[in-house]
Amino acid sequence: MKKHLFRNLIVIFFILISQLAVLYIGLAFYYRNAFEYGTWINHIYCTGKNIEEVNQELIEQYVYDGITIYDKEQNAYRIGADDIQYRYDFQESLKTYLDGQNAWLWMDSLWTVRETEIRPVISYDEEALEQCFEAMPFLTEQEREERRYEIIRTEQGYELLNERCDVLDVEKARQTVAEAVWNGNTEISLVEAGCYYDMELTEEMQDTKRQWEQLQELQDCHIVYQMGEDLIPIDASVVCNWILLKEDGGFALDDTGALQLREDAITEFIAKLAEQYDTVGCERQFSTTTRGVITIGGGIYGNKLDQEAETAYLTEAFLNKKEEVHTPVYLQSAMQQGKDDIGNTYVEIDMGEQMMYFYLNGELQVETPVVTGNTSRRMGTPSGVNYVYLKQTDRILRGEGYASHVNFWMPVKGNIGIHDASWRSKYGGTIYQTNGSHGCINTPYNAMVQIYEMVEVGTPVVMYY
Repeated sequence: MKKHLFRNLIVIFFILISQLAVLYIGLAFYYRNAFEYGTWINHIYCTGKNIEEVNQELIEQYVYDGITIYDKEQNAYRIGADDIQYRYDFQESLKTYLDGQNAWLWMDSLWTVRETEIRPVISYDEEALEQCFEAMPFLTEQEREERRYEIIRTEQGYELLNERCDVLDVEKARQTVAEAVWNGNTEISLVEAGCYYDMELTEEMQDTKRQWEQLQELQDCHIVYQMGEDLIPIDASVVCNWILLKEDGGFALDDTGALQLREDAITEFIAKLAEQYDTVGCERQFSTTTRGVITIGGGIYGNKLDQEAETAYLTEAFLNKKEEVHTPVYLQSAMQQGKDDIGNTYVEIDMGEQMMYFYLNGELQVETPVVTGNTSRRMGTPSGVNYVYLKQTDRILRGEGYASHVNFWMPVKGNIGIHDASWRSKYGGTIYQTNGSHGCINTPYNAMVQIYEMVEVGTPVVMYY
């Protein structure tokens, strides 16, 4: 009985061993053409799949729609995959991987996970790629022997035209693009790939380079003129006019080869600045109380630049490379600098209407009738923009045939001024035409008290008919 049981057990054992052996050998033969357990390729589960199956899945997963090429200006140019009949296949790489499997050791895969990245075999139409490359806009600057390297004059000053810098190496660029496509790159920078180079300079160009370095130094100016609300930078567009040129247009050099400045350049600049911003006697737009906007010129009020002082300042500041915002020196200063120098505090005298107004910070403070110069005797008060340059009380005003006492005296131009007139009982209307003053602005006492108290020396006085 025991012998019989032992024999049965032996038979069962050998049967099991035989079945396991058959299973092991069967799987070994199976894995000769399929991927082992636990195999991941490019994040795709490949266990038990053959090359064709995995290849199809990899192709569907792989995305390549072309390459973007960046030139030195970072302009982007596109070559699409369809443009060059771009194709890709993983079979060769998959076969290499599968051939590396040991099918007889498939049980090892039960205890490990194999994750692998493989690249496809790339193919494309090389002629089509060449045609696409040749159509690239950056190839319009083809390499040539004669490239300009010269200093040119622009509205912004002198600039260096350098066509010998960052020259495209066409052959290297062509190779770089082809390699990038072959490797499946989606973008490539020709700069980072080293496809640009600088051409060597001739001896003449070396001289140009030295002149340009001097120009850079001269044009690197950081002085700014503060003209009221306007800022006038002394930059390259200004300094370029100061460089001395020869008759043929070339730069004038001294014995050391240094650039020379025009002797009168800074003087001329200051003169033009004064011409633009001096306001004494100039025409202005003025918004009247009752007549809208008028144009008025003449008078003694305004700004007048001290040209001699400013020429000396700018010469010294320029040569010593100062960096500052500069408020100029004036021979005569208005209440405000810049073109709009009247501001919003002023005396307005409408001689046609015989009315006077005083505005303080834009608010009307005094409104009064007046009597101005006698027009029938050719003593009419002149129009223009003047200013209060003195304030006095208890004055005797003297002239040919008269001596008049006034309590308040504010001269605005020569012997013409604003004052009270105790001898008058009426103001305004047409009195000035036949019984006007000798040119002064006769003002009622009560109004004169107010004006005298509020008006400061320097206040503009706008006078018009």
